[in-house]
Amino acid sequence: MANFCVTGGTGFIAAYLVKRLLEDGHCVRTTVRDPGDVEKVGFLWELSGAKERLKIMKADLMVEGSFDEAVQGVDGVFHTASPVLVPYDENIKATLIDPCINGTLNVLRSCSKSSSLKRVVLTSSCSSIRYRDDVQQVSPLNESHWSDPEYCKRNNLWYAYAKTIAEKEAWKLAKENGIDLVVVNPSFVVGPLLARQPTSTLLMILSVVKGLRGEYPNTTVGFVHIDDVIAAHMLAMEESKASGRLVCSSSVAHWSQIIDMLRDKYPAYPFESKCSSSEGDNHPHSMDTSKIIQLGLPPFKTLAQMFDDCIKSFQDKGFL
Repeated sequence: MANFCVTGGTGFIAAYLVKRLLEDGHCVRTTVRDPGDVEKVGFLWELSGAKERLKIMKADLMVEGSFDEAVQGVDGVFHTASPVLVPYDENIKATLIDPCINGTLNVLRSCSKSSSLKRVVLTSSCSSIRYRDDVQQVSPLNESHWSDPEYCKRNNLWYAYAKTIAEKEAWKLAKENGIDLVVVNPSFVVGPLLARQPTSTLLMILSVVKGLRGEYPNTTVGFVHIDDVIAAHMLAMEESKASGRLVCSSSVAHWSQIIDMLRDKYPAYPFESKCSSSEGDNHPHSMDTSKIIQLGLPPFKTLAQMFDDCIKSFQDKGFL
């Protein structure tokens, strides 16, 4: 039995990590902005083993030192907390960029003060790899590739911009402080809902299925099942040979292909039928996942499996 800290416990990936760690018999601390918000954190207390081995602690990405207590005395930290795909607003710096970059640095600074800590696993993103002018020339993309911050700025890809800068800063700080850092770079994560309400990425899928957005994104992205993302994080933490970055992505597809696939299976839903007129980034590419597969990750689940699991959970919970 080990002690782990998972930041941002109500997030999609974080909640599944907490669930998995508890199932494996570990003691888990997770951080949220308001541990007293039952509406948000209640589902975590219902997880098997939570009453005995889960501690929910208060921390804020924007407050330096607020993770000190949560990471003190643990064996490993999973830093997954990060704002995701927020709709564009004037205040994008405060709502997305600063929490992503400064939050990562705040968590790692707290980690550098912990004497018990063996490894930190950071959840980055394929967004910090694939946004660049030459994506089609260099594809398949692997761990050596980085998104170009200037390209991201030019195309209003602020999430990708923030994740790229945050990951680069994390590598710098880890090196300066001798932190054993391993980074998982998942693509767009799909799967069944664990929390009571769908969060960012799942909310987007739900709105596309229900035809609430008015259009679907004109983007070609990689997709990956939440189960594979969790398996990748566990490998990154527990496998001594794991190092550097780990691309975690199953299939690359344009949103139109996803909608066609789902419309065939679920004809009753009023899917979006109009593609966004804004240019988006619809460049075909592929992701090279040989590094993580060689580490021992089982074969990735298919697009059909991940979206079926997602839609079935929406049905079960009454969202569809």
